[in-house]
Formats: sequence, structure tokens, C-alpha cells
Amino acid sequence: MSEKTIIIATRGSALALVQANAVLAECRRKFPRRAFELKIIRTTGDRLQKASMAKNDPSLPRGLFTKELEVALLRGRADLAVHSLKDLPTELPEGLMLGAVGGKRADVRDLLIYRDLNHDGFKSKMRLGDFPKGLTIATSSTRRRAQLLAIRPDFNVIEIRGNVTTRLQKLADQPALGGTILAAAGLGRLKFQIKASGKLIGEGVPEGLLTVPLSLDEMLPCVGQGAIGLEIREGDERIAEICRRLNDKSTLACVTAERSLLRAMGGGCQSPIGAYAQVVSEHVHLQAVSFVGPKTRRAEGKAPLGGEAALGQKIAAELIK
Repeated sequence: MSEKTIIIATRGSALALVQANAVLAECRRKFPRRAFELKIIRTTGDRLQKASMAKNDPSLPRGLFTKELEVALLRGRADLAVHSLKDLPTELPEGLMLGAVGGKRADVRDLLIYRDLNHDGFKSKMRLGDFPKGLTIATSSTRRRAQLLAIRPDFNVIEIRGNVTTRLQKLADQPALGGTILAAAGLGRLKFQIKASGKLIGEGVPEGLLTVPLSLDEMLPCVGQGAIGLEIREGDERIAEICRRLNDKSTLACVTAERSLLRAMGGGCQSPIGAYAQVVSEHVHLQAVSFVGPKTRRAEGKAPLGGEAALGQKIAAELIK
């Protein structure tokens, strides 16, 4: 192989590595004559394990989980960076661009996870309205917190940090915690399974945890949730060609609408804004909710494929006014 090895940058968390290895495998499948290699990079977000993600601390930089990967791209130490798209800021550094989304979007829903009855918890197949008043739920997402309290204002919502298995272990070990909320996409990519009873099983999952899927009527996802973003240098045609072969056009149209909305609202991944777009009959349908300001605002609309960026801006204007 005479061509230079293509370096794929990723964080080192279990979930990030699953995503990056999936992209690596697809690259090797579609470009068998080219050499690819993973490069693990630790980010600011990985180091700030005690920083509050729920208070929109202005001292925290944007791109907590992406900045160091972007520096590697800009300095030529990597050719392609794999992100959970929900972590990728809508305003990218000069010289970088979103090259593609890596395959079809996973389940965008959030899951409420709680201990079962045999572990001082509750029965299976509960719904939000079934839980007792004053239940303590752990989440560091302002979006999840706002939407949860809109339905159950009696809940006590506290912060939690750590990777997926760390959060699950905290829930299992701390009787004061009634539950936590995690993305279905992340659990699925880690090969965790949900039984018909709602029981969560998988490597590293503590015994005795149950799940409740939250409907989109109850909780809209984070912008880009469930999608994998591939960030590259502008003008790098060699890597752009690879991205075109990896890209899922429908998913890209949907996340473009969502990211356009978030950008127009000046928000980031920690903003209390939920949005979800889907393609129906050659149109992009977008619905969103904002808890920015004193009032909850909701809006939705649709546009033909190709008009997704303008649709995001339009819905943002409706949420802002």
C-alpha cells in the first residue's frame, strides 16, 4: 500500500471506541486497498469528571468532548474524527466541517432506568406517572431535567457524572437514587439488552435494573442524539470521498435541521433544548422544545428535502419570539 495510512481519531471511552471501531470496520470494508488506524485522544470532558454539566458554567469551553480531536485534525495528526454527534458543537473551528454521518441513526429515545422490586426498587413496566412523589432522579442534562420536571415537578433531580457503566453502578449502589436517564442509542451500541420485562442486561450492568422507554411526547432528544458524526478538514478530497461512501443521506438531512435550529438559538449540547427531525414522504419534519427563558416553548414544521437548514432556522425563530 503506497497511500498514507488514514488516521481516525476518537475518545477512549467504551462507547466512543465502539462507535469508532464500527466506522473503522466500514472503512476497511468499502476501501479494502487503503490502510486505516485508530488514534485514541483524551479530551477536556474526559478530564473534568467533577465539573457540573447541568449549570451551563460559562467557564467551561464549548466542545468539551471534541476540542482535542479537532486540534489533531487541524495539525494533521488525524484525518477523520468520530464523534457522538450530540457532542459536536454546531459552530466548528475554521478549516473543519461535518463530512458525514456514519450510517443510519440509532434509537433516539431516552430511557429511565431504576432498580427492580427485589433490589428495594419498583415493579416492572412502570410509567412516569406511576412513580411516587419526591423520587430522586440523577441526570446532568439540562434538557432531560427540564422535560422531566415539566411532567413530574415533584421529582428531585440531581447531577451525576461518569460513563454509562459508572452511572448504572451508582444507581445500583445508592439507595437514595430512584433512577437515572440514559440514551437508548448508547446502551444499544454497548450491546446491552432490554428483556420483555424491562430488565437491563449486559457486560458491566449491575443486577436488578429495569428500564422505562420515554416517548417523544414525554422527552424530545438532544440535537443529533443517536447519530455518529464524522468531522474532517475542509478541502481534503481524499477523506471527503470516504465520507461520501459512509454517509446516510436521510440521517444527515435530519441532523442538519436539528443542528441548524440549535445554531440559530445560540445553544450547545448542554442547552435545555430538545429537537427531533425525521424524513416522511420526501419532506423533513422537525419538532422542538425550548426551556430557555421563563416560558416553555414548542414548535414544529416541515420542508422538502434540501430545505432542512432553512427549516431549522424557521423553527428556531418561532421558539425565540
